[in-house]
Amino acid sequence: MKKNTSNYYVQRNNQNLEAIDKLLEEKLPSFCYDYFLAIDSQTSTLTRLNYAHDLKIFFYFLQEKKFRKSKTFNEITLVDLEAVTSTDIEYFLSYLSHYTYDGKEHVCNERAKARKLSSVRAMFKYFFNKDLISVDNAAKVHTPKLHDKPIIRLDTSEVFDIIETAESGQGLSPHQKAYHEKTKVRDGAILTLFLGTGIRISELVGLNNNDINFKDNSFIVTRKGGGKSILYFDDIVAEALKRYMDYKEFNQLVSPALFLSKDTNRITVRAVENLVQKYAKIVSPLKKISPHKLRSTYGTSLYRATGDIYIVADVLGHKDVNTTRKHYAAISDENRRNVVGKVKLKPTED
Repeated sequence: MKKNTSNYYVQRNNQNLEAIDKLLEEKLPSFCYDYFLAIDSQTSTLTRLNYAHDLKIFFYFLQEKKFRKSKTFNEITLVDLEAVTSTDIEYFLSYLSHYTYDGKEHVCNERAKARKLSSVRAMFKYFFNKDLISVDNAAKVHTPKLHDKPIIRLDTSEVFDIIETAESGQGLSPHQKAYHEKTKVRDGAILTLFLGTGIRISELVGLNNNDINFKDNSFIVTRKGGGKSILYFDDIVAEALKRYMDYKEFNQLVSPALFLSKDTNRITVRAVENLVQKYAKIVSPLKKISPHKLRSTYGTSLYRATGDIYIVADVLGHKDVNTTRKHYAAISDENRRNVVGKVKLKPTED
């Protein structure tokens, strides 16, 4: 029986809510219910799910290291939380460097540690502001120093090559080529849409057929937080989308979802990640290219073409322009270097 894929975002939110409820019931102390209820109207379901996973690891750490397995997760109380010192939390950050959970080894880098600390801080702050604990020791812990990550993106020739590879199948293994004939039109359209608009992977996966308007080359995306935006694409993107939609119509695939899997359900985030990596490994084997890196490629090209960080922020759907500036700081530095010598201090010699 085919799944109902008409409203991807409702389905995704319901799945997130079910996962949150399961974590609250099976992995988190009972007082966490109040916290998650309080942040319900201020956060997305995905944000709350990430918080729940982070707190699950934090309370597992407390069980193992602070209480020496003398307490289960549902025996931990707010009195116990109040007794957690800043040193305990610093120990937690160190613990995250290498720990075992459910029989699997895990390693957190500095950014993963910072995110988990942020989740812990938010919880402590809530109970402190509610006067349910008398001290907020999480606020005393410094965020791990974050080193700038190199911005990885495709250069212009690689952009051409990855789309060509998706369409031709050149460089694929015999096993991959066996499926390529059925997916090449779809894969080319996905890569072209990523590289021609800079949308997020969740926005792409959530697109429906009726979100596309070829009269003015526009489409509707659902942004983070559920807001909707109208974006525009050029004729190259339009051609790739039309070719794919004609292919679907010819094969009489009935589904509201724009991009479909081989079994004609809405394509998943994981499947899109895999196809991007498959083609990227052929054209740029030394770069670890993901859908987000394709988004960075588009953002970089748009910033270089316009020089306007506010336009880039708006098109990419960044609520804070500082987020955009942070990601494209290297481009700003490049521009500053390029103006050196433009202002003449001495007359030019003949």
